[in-house]
Amino acid sequence: MIIVCHFLLKNTKINGITFFPFILLKNASDRNNTILLNHEKIHLRQQAETLIFFFYIWYVLEYYYLLIKYRNPYLAYQNISFEREAYGNEHNPNYLKTRKLWRFFKYLK
Repeated sequence: MIIVCHFLLKNTKINGITFFPFILLKNASDRNNTILLNHEKIHLRQQAETLIFFFYIWYVLEYYYLLIKYRNPYLAYQNISFEREAYGNEHNPNYLKTRKLWRFFKYLK
């Protein structure tokens, strides 16, 4: 389910975020942004296959590990395996139809 939550995201650089089973968008116009929605749908799949709770634990632990490694918050975020998979496939509208289970493991550094 897609929800526009401008008030939650207005002071952030985030245009969209996924909290299973919801995709929260900053702007109503992003309902038509197929690339952003595909990116967030990839996160929905990741969250479902990691039983939701473990997604968030893994995400935060991997972020802090990469933050120590790179000493750069944006670089750490960009290299999280979940993000690498989502960014690497957000332009492929058929990705989720062919995606294999636990595919984010391929993107671990």
